[in-house]
Amino acid sequence: MSSLLREEMQRVLFRPGKQRLVEFIEIEEPAHGRHFLCASVAKNKVVQLSIVRCQISKTAIKSGSKRSHTKRSSIQDCYKMTEVWSLQDLTLVDGRDPDVDDPCFLLHFDKVRAVTAISCSAKYAFVRALVALSDQHCQRSLNLRNFDWSYIKPTSFYSNRGDCVVLSQICFYAFNLVCLSMCPVPLDA
Repeated sequence: MSSLLREEMQRVLFRPGKQRLVEFIEIEEPAHGRHFLCASVAKNKVVQLSIVRCQISKTAIKSGSKRSHTKRSSIQDCYKMTEVWSLQDLTLVDGRDPDVDDPCFLLHFDKVRAVTAISCSAKYAFVRALVALSDQHCQRSLNLRNFDWSYIKPTSFYSNRGDCVVLSQICFYAFNLVCLSMCPVPLDA
């Protein structure tokens, strides 16, 4: 589902503006419709954060036949950017309380913007993407406060790698141990 949303938003909203959608999460907003917090990169490597509102709109489409003057209804999503900021202007990301599963966090620009993600994991996924984008495009570390660092920057060597790679390495080591244990050891030394 999210890959379809990503493709649709990329096609309708970001590609015409010469931007590439890097990460997005669904957020809760008081206004009607679905809302997303998006991070995109422009051709000139400027990273933008935006709130995108998705509203379902009904449009009338004329039927394909020339003789028929009937209209059929089509439901389509209408995406609109309601707020836009530059990542360069982001001074602080405040997770509020790292010890509580709280999907709300604060983005500090000129003004503080409260954002409520649909889940705590979505909040951490978006912040990880912001950290990577800031390191890559802004050449500065992002100022974070009140986050559990073990979820932001994994410390172990294997945590960034896929589960299949880790599993295959464990199996390889186990196979080596079995092979070594079956090798005869000379007793006369």
